[in-house]
Amino acid sequence: MQQQLSVLTLGVADPARSRRFYAEGFGWTPVFEIPGEIVFFQMNGFVLGLWRRDALAEDTNRPAASGSGAFALAHNVAAAEDVRPALDRLVAAGGQILRNAEAPPHGGLRGYVADPDGHAWEIAFNPAWTIGADGSVIFGV
Repeated sequence: MQQQLSVLTLGVADPARSRRFYAEGFGWTPVFEIPGEIVFFQMNGFVLGLWRRDALAEDTNRPAASGSGAFALAHNVAAAEDVRPALDRLVAAGGQILRNAEAPPHGGLRGYVADPDGHAWEIAFNPAWTIGADGSVIFGV
């Protein structure tokens, strides 16, 4: 099987509220949406979906979960000075700081913010990683 990620879908309570967080906080533009149901964002090589939590549960044939799971998403930035402004924009768009920006043991700078449904996002600068012009990240150690 090809090593790829095609679509990442987050179950959300209120698609309009989540759309605002991602569109205003990150500055991302939806490529498709059905108001009150689902929103898709074209990313660099995959699609991010925000779907009503109950509809996602029905589609997966599982009970609707409340809150987020044990995972974190990450948005890497090209410079350390980009981390704090990104966190501030996300909070202004409805996010909640989970961890203020600080230097982790491996270097760089990172902080965490939760989206309106509690999904954790790390906003990070890692000096060992390269960010491509399309936003792709090249893993480096």
